[in-house]
Amino acid sequence: MAINTEKNIYTVIFAMLMVVVVGTILAFLASGLSDRIKENERFEKQQNILYAMGVNENEDEGSVNFIPTDRVEGEFSKYIKEQLVINGDQITQDDEAYLIDLKKELAVAKAGNTPRLPVFIGEKDSKKYYILPMYGKGLWDAIWGFVALDENMVVQGVYFDHKGETPGLGANIKQRYFMDDFEGESILSGSRYAGINVAKGNNDPVNKIKDDNEVDALAGATITGNGVSAMIRESINLYRDYLETIRAK
Repeated sequence: MAINTEKNIYTVIFAMLMVVVVGTILAFLASGLSDRIKENERFEKQQNILYAMGVNENEDEGSVNFIPTDRVEGEFSKYIKEQLVINGDQITQDDEAYLIDLKKELAVAKAGNTPRLPVFIGEKDSKKYYILPMYGKGLWDAIWGFVALDENMVVQGVYFDHKGETPGLGANIKQRYFMDDFEGESILSGSRYAGINVAKGNNDPVNKIKDDNEVDALAGATITGNGVSAMIRESINLYRDYLETIRAK
Protein backbone atom coordinates (compact mmCIF):
# COMPACT_ATOMS: atom_id res chain seq x y z
CA MET A 1 0.00 0.00 0.00
CA ALA A 2 1.49 3.38 -1.06
CA ILE A 3 2.02 6.03 1.60
CA ASN A 4 0.21 9.28 0.94
CA THR A 5 2.97 11.81 1.52
CA GLU A 6 0.61 14.68 0.81
CA LYS A 7 -1.01 14.35 4.23
CA ASN A 8 -0.30 17.14 6.73
CA ILE A 9 1.39 14.77 9.19
CA TYR A 10 4.20 14.04 6.73
CA THR A 11 4.73 17.75 6.13
CA VAL A 12 4.98 18.31 9.89
CA ILE A 13 7.40 15.38 10.34
CA PHE A 14 9.59 16.60 7.45
CA ALA A 15 9.66 20.14 8.89
CA MET A 16 10.62 18.80 12.32
CA LEU A 17 13.43 16.72 10.86
CA MET A 18 14.74 19.73 8.93
CA VAL A 19 14.71 21.84 12.12
CA VAL A 20 16.71 19.17 13.95
CA VAL A 21 19.21 18.77 11.10
CA VAL A 22 19.71 22.52 10.53
CA GLY A 23 19.88 23.16 14.28
CA THR A 24 22.54 20.51 14.69
CA ILE A 25 24.60 21.96 11.84
CA LEU A 26 24.35 25.49 13.26
CA ALA A 27 25.29 24.29 16.75
CA PHE A 28 28.31 22.49 15.32
CA LEU A 29 29.41 25.56 13.38
CA ALA A 30 28.93 27.84 16.39
CA SER A 31 30.99 25.51 18.55
CA GLY A 32 33.73 25.27 15.95
CA LEU A 33 33.85 29.03 15.41
CA SER A 34 33.55 30.08 19.06
CA ASP A 35 37.26 30.82 19.43
CA ARG A 36 37.28 32.91 16.24
CA ILE A 37 34.17 34.81 17.37
CA LYS A 38 35.76 35.62 20.75
CA GLU A 39 38.94 36.73 19.01
CA ASN A 40 37.02 39.06 16.70
CA GLU A 41 35.12 40.52 19.66
CA ARG A 42 38.44 41.16 21.41
CA PHE A 43 39.88 42.89 18.34
CA GLU A 44 36.73 44.99 17.95
CA LYS A 45 36.92 46.29 21.53
CA GLN A 46 40.58 47.17 21.08
CA GLN A 47 39.79 48.97 17.82
CA ASN A 48 36.97 50.96 19.44
CA ILE A 49 39.08 52.01 22.44
CA LEU A 50 41.92 53.12 20.19
CA TYR A 51 39.51 54.98 17.90
CA ALA A 52 38.16 56.99 20.83
CA MET A 53 41.66 58.24 21.64
CA GLY A 54 42.36 59.10 18.01
CA VAL A 55 44.39 56.06 16.97
CA ASN A 56 42.85 55.06 13.65
CA GLU A 57 43.44 55.09 9.90
CA ASN A 58 41.00 57.81 8.88
CA GLU A 59 42.01 59.26 5.54
CA ASP A 60 39.49 62.06 5.02
CA GLU A 61 36.83 64.02 6.88
CA GLY A 62 34.14 61.40 6.39
CA SER A 63 35.92 58.09 6.91
CA VAL A 64 35.78 55.86 9.97
CA ASN A 65 38.70 53.46 9.58
CA PHE A 66 39.97 51.31 12.43
CA ILE A 67 43.42 49.88 12.98
CA PRO A 68 43.32 46.56 11.04
CA THR A 69 42.87 43.37 13.04
CA ASP A 70 46.30 42.05 12.09
CA ARG A 71 47.90 45.08 13.81
CA VAL A 72 45.45 46.08 16.49
CA GLU A 73 46.91 44.03 19.36
CA GLY A 74 50.33 45.57 18.83
CA GLU A 75 48.90 49.10 18.60
CA PHE A 76 46.74 48.49 21.67
CA SER A 77 49.81 47.46 23.68
CA LYS A 78 51.70 50.47 22.35
CA TYR A 79 49.13 53.15 23.18
CA ILE A 80 47.23 51.74 26.17
CA LYS A 81 49.63 52.08 29.07
CA GLU A 82 47.34 50.91 31.88
CA GLN A 83 44.09 49.01 32.26
CA LEU A 84 42.39 49.53 35.59
CA VAL A 85 39.36 48.01 37.28
CA ILE A 86 37.43 50.09 39.80
CA ASN A 87 35.62 47.96 42.37
CA GLY A 88 34.17 50.24 45.01
CA ASP A 89 37.10 51.88 46.81
CA GLN A 90 39.62 49.52 45.25
CA ILE A 91 41.47 50.17 42.00
CA THR A 92 43.52 47.33 40.56
CA GLN A 93 45.46 46.73 37.36
CA ASP A 94 44.11 44.12 34.97
CA ASP A 95 45.54 43.54 31.50
CA GLU A 96 42.21 42.13 30.36
CA ALA A 97 39.98 44.87 31.75
CA TYR A 98 38.80 45.56 28.20
CA LEU A 99 37.02 42.20 28.23
CA ILE A 100 34.68 43.24 31.06
CA ASP A 101 31.04 43.22 29.91
CA LEU A 102 29.76 46.66 30.93
CA LYS A 103 26.15 45.65 30.29
CA LYS A 104 26.41 42.99 32.99
CA GLU A 105 28.19 45.34 35.36
CA LEU A 106 25.46 47.96 34.96
CA ALA A 107 22.91 45.30 35.88
CA VAL A 108 25.00 44.59 38.98
CA ALA A 109 24.93 48.30 39.88
CA LYS A 110 21.17 48.56 39.34
CA ALA A 111 20.70 45.60 41.67
CA GLY A 112 22.42 47.63 44.41
CA ASN A 113 25.75 45.80 44.26
CA THR A 114 29.23 47.04 43.40
CA PRO A 115 30.13 46.82 39.71
CA ARG A 116 33.59 46.25 38.22
CA LEU A 117 34.29 49.27 36.04
CA PRO A 118 37.15 49.28 33.53
CA VAL A 119 39.30 52.34 32.77
CA PHE A 120 41.91 52.57 30.04
CA ILE A 121 44.79 55.01 30.29
CA GLY A 122 46.31 55.77 26.93
CA GLU A 123 49.23 57.91 25.88
CA LYS A 124 49.89 59.49 22.49
CA ASP A 125 52.31 62.29 21.63
CA SER A 126 53.17 62.66 25.35
CA LYS A 127 49.50 63.29 26.19
CA LYS A 128 47.39 61.15 28.51
CA TYR A 129 43.90 59.92 27.69
CA TYR A 130 41.42 58.44 30.16
CA ILE A 131 39.06 56.22 28.20
CA LEU A 132 35.75 55.09 29.71
CA PRO A 133 33.28 52.60 28.26
CA MET A 134 29.59 53.49 27.96
CA TYR A 135 26.41 51.49 27.49
CA GLY A 136 22.81 52.64 27.07
CA LYS A 137 19.52 52.34 25.23
CA GLY A 138 18.61 53.87 21.89
CA LEU A 139 15.27 53.85 20.11
CA TRP A 140 15.16 50.15 19.24
CA ASP A 141 17.96 48.46 21.11
CA ALA A 142 21.33 48.86 22.82
CA ILE A 143 23.84 51.60 22.10
CA TRP A 144 27.39 51.71 23.43
CA GLY A 145 30.74 53.36 22.99
CA PHE A 146 33.86 54.87 24.53
CA VAL A 147 34.78 58.42 25.53
CA ALA A 148 38.36 59.66 25.91
CA LEU A 149 38.96 62.49 28.39
CA ASP A 150 41.95 64.54 29.44
CA GLU A 151 42.70 65.64 33.01
CA ASN A 152 40.59 68.77 32.47
CA MET A 153 37.53 66.61 31.72
CA VAL A 154 37.52 67.71 28.08
CA VAL A 155 36.53 65.12 25.49
CA GLN A 156 39.40 64.13 23.20
CA GLY A 157 37.36 61.69 21.13
CA VAL A 158 34.47 59.24 21.18
CA TYR A 159 33.27 56.14 19.45
CA PHE A 160 29.60 55.13 19.30
CA ASP A 161 27.90 52.03 17.98
CA HIS A 162 24.45 50.48 18.06
CA LYS A 163 22.61 47.22 17.64
CA GLY A 164 19.49 48.20 15.72
CA GLU A 165 18.97 51.93 15.21
CA THR A 166 17.23 53.13 12.04
CA PRO A 167 19.54 53.37 8.99
CA GLY A 168 20.07 56.96 7.89
CA LEU A 169 18.66 58.28 11.19
CA GLY A 170 19.65 56.95 14.61
CA ALA A 171 22.27 54.67 13.05
CA ASN A 172 24.22 57.82 12.19
CA ILE A 173 25.57 58.01 15.74
CA LYS A 174 28.54 56.04 14.37
CA GLN A 175 29.13 58.48 11.52
CA ARG A 176 32.22 60.62 11.61
CA TYR A 177 30.43 63.97 11.40
CA PHE A 178 28.44 63.21 14.55
CA MET A 179 31.25 61.71 16.63
CA ASP A 180 33.68 64.50 15.76
CA ASP A 181 31.32 67.09 17.24
CA PHE A 182 32.06 65.79 20.75
CA GLU A 183 35.76 66.54 20.55
CA GLY A 184 36.64 69.58 22.66
CA GLU A 185 33.38 69.53 24.65
CA SER A 186 33.67 69.52 28.45
CA ILE A 187 31.72 67.09 30.58
CA LEU A 188 31.77 69.69 33.36
CA SER A 189 29.40 72.57 33.88
CA GLY A 190 31.23 74.60 36.49
CA SER A 191 32.16 71.94 39.03
CA ARG A 192 29.18 69.71 38.18
CA TYR A 193 29.51 66.61 36.04
CA ALA A 194 26.89 67.42 33.43
CA GLY A 195 27.88 65.13 30.58
CA ILE A 196 27.07 66.22 27.02
CA ASN A 197 23.57 66.72 25.73
CA VAL A 198 22.57 65.87 22.17
CA ALA A 199 20.33 68.90 21.74
CA LYS A 200 17.52 69.32 19.25
CA GLY A 201 17.25 72.98 18.28
CA ASN A 202 20.81 73.64 19.40
CA ASN A 203 21.84 77.22 18.55
CA ASP A 204 25.32 76.06 17.58
CA PRO A 205 24.80 73.71 14.58
CA VAL A 206 28.44 73.87 13.46
CA ASN A 207 29.57 73.19 17.03
CA LYS A 208 31.95 76.11 17.54
CA ILE A 209 30.86 76.67 21.15
CA LYS A 210 32.67 74.18 23.36
CA ASP A 211 31.54 75.20 26.84
CA ASP A 212 27.79 74.60 26.50
CA ASN A 213 27.77 70.82 27.15
CA GLU A 214 25.83 70.36 23.90
CA VAL A 215 26.20 69.01 20.40
CA ASP A 216 23.66 69.29 17.62
CA ALA A 217 21.11 66.48 17.37
CA LEU A 218 20.73 64.13 14.42
CA ALA A 219 17.77 64.94 12.19
CA GLY A 220 14.89 62.53 12.74
CA ALA A 221 16.64 60.69 15.57
CA THR A 222 15.49 62.45 18.72
CA ILE A 223 15.05 59.31 20.84
CA THR A 224 18.42 57.87 19.83
CA GLY A 225 20.03 61.24 20.59
CA ASN A 226 18.36 61.30 23.99
CA GLY A 227 19.72 57.81 24.56
CA VAL A 228 23.26 58.99 23.77
CA SER A 229 22.85 61.93 26.18
CA ALA A 230 21.61 59.62 28.95
CA MET A 231 24.34 57.07 28.26
CA ILE A 232 27.10 59.67 28.60
CA ARG A 233 25.57 61.23 31.71
CA GLU A 234 24.98 57.92 33.50
CA SER A 235 28.39 56.52 32.58
CA ILE A 236 30.18 59.67 33.78
CA ASN A 237 28.23 59.47 37.03
CA LEU A 238 29.50 55.90 37.62
CA TYR A 239 33.09 57.10 37.25
CA ARG A 240 32.72 60.43 39.01
CA ASP A 241 34.75 59.54 42.14
CA TYR A 242 37.60 58.25 40.00
CA LEU A 243 37.50 61.29 37.72
CA GLU A 244 37.87 63.53 40.76
CA THR A 245 41.23 61.87 41.50
CA ILE A 246 42.66 62.72 38.07
CA ARG A 247 40.93 66.03 37.44
CA ALA A 248 43.23 69.02 37.06
CA LYS A 249 42.46 71.36 39.94
